[in-house]
Amino acid sequence: MTKRDHTRIDPRGRKVKILATIGPASRSPEMLRRLFKAGADAFRLNMSHGDHEDHTASIKSIRALEKEFARPIAILADLQGPKLRVGTFKDGKAVIRHGRHFTLDRDNTPGDETRVCLPHSELFGIMERGQRLLINDGKIRLIVKEADDDRIICSAEVGGVISDRKGVNVPDAEVPIPALTEKDRKDLAFAVEHGADWIALSFVQRPEDLAEARKLIAQHGAHSPALCAKIEKPQAVKRLDSIIELSDAIMVARGDLGVELEPHEVPPLQKRIVNASRRAGKPVIVATQMLESMIESPIPTRAEVSDVANAVYDGADAVMLSAESAAGDWPEESVRMMDKIAIQVEREEGYKERIRFLDTPPDATTSDALAHSCMTISETVPISAITIFTASGSTARRVARERPTTPVLVLTPSMRTARRVALLWGTHAVATKDIGSFEEMIAKGKRMALRHRFGEAGSKQIVLAGVPFGTPGATNLLHVVTLSGDELNKHKD
Repeated sequence: MTKRDHTRIDPRGRKVKILATIGPASRSPEMLRRLFKAGADAFRLNMSHGDHEDHTASIKSIRALEKEFARPIAILADLQGPKLRVGTFKDGKAVIRHGRHFTLDRDNTPGDETRVCLPHSELFGIMERGQRLLINDGKIRLIVKEADDDRIICSAEVGGVISDRKGVNVPDAEVPIPALTEKDRKDLAFAVEHGADWIALSFVQRPEDLAEARKLIAQHGAHSPALCAKIEKPQAVKRLDSIIELSDAIMVARGDLGVELEPHEVPPLQKRIVNASRRAGKPVIVATQMLESMIESPIPTRAEVSDVANAVYDGADAVMLSAESAAGDWPEESVRMMDKIAIQVEREEGYKERIRFLDTPPDATTSDALAHSCMTISETVPISAITIFTASGSTARRVARERPTTPVLVLTPSMRTARRVALLWGTHAVATKDIGSFEEMIAKGKRMALRHRFGEAGSKQIVLAGVPFGTPGATNLLHVVTLSGDELNKHKD
């Protein structure tokens, strides 16, 4: 087996992971099974849609798949977050004329072409002249001319039809609203109790939003999901480094980012967020409208294919499907298309060089240095796999950060850790019995590599772990071993 062949051992044939959103089009057990077989590595529960009964059924179906295919599957529960909306209109809608004045006020009387109620007292008093209010995903753009505690008088920079309860975005001001609503608190409690592996927090503006979410997660028992911060507001971008530091993962939520920022600002910002997350060793997901046309069409546009490819070239840990898999006509085909794009990109000759942009950080620990050494050794000596023993998943994150071309086999005694790792670039996690000695570690590492086809007799393997065993963050041991076929069936794990 040549060194080039080693990359083909990966069960999916690719490094980047696919996160598929569950919805009416994909909720059935049979369709979830088809999505998994088509390439989905993890599933997103969109708590903005469906009820707890729907989500419970989806979780049960995913765990059944996990058992059937003996592969950990990550479940990400995406909280809705606060939604700012206008009130109602006399006729259900009105037309805001370009250049005309339009007022948002606290009067509950149905609105017309001159005014409407804005049932969010927090916004009055924070708006300033020249700031923008964007309505209906930015289709209507209002510029604040005057504001006080009762009224926000605007000029319509871009007019149009406005109807009942359309959404409002406030890109130029920090909104004094917590990221967690009462609905979010109930949904978070549900997600924790039903074994979600990740919680995605919407409407993040400041590090304190993450601290509040962690506090609530800790109140709901021993199972503690990892926390993913969605970057969808300009205020979060301003505090990006602090938010990355306090999160376990980052999602580039391009939907709201594309509303609150100018469209041309989003692509370079996406690269900046991906790079910053990778530098910190935190998994990063690129999301929203990746194959949008496949909601109705079995074939994506060339621009969408390039968009997915660009995220893969940037080294994102995962790419996400939203409505394409949740409510579209072609959910299975959308997953399969994303899988094909990723595989093609990763086969390109220049891919390895493009994603290998990071140096070991100046404040690197011994664990960081050993993770970097794994990559260096695997590119110097033919190595079939990097096998990691980890309890918390921190060692797996460090190795994934380096983006090695060699397959990464993650062995952990914790199914919770194995499921979280399912979102990490280039990793294949296996939940297995714990080890108690160096000799047992080496023997088991060889055995599991052979069993899961991460090598064959005569190939070399890197084993990475921490001693004493079971101590999180204590990676201090790197060992290169040679596999031998007679070890495969010596022990049942």
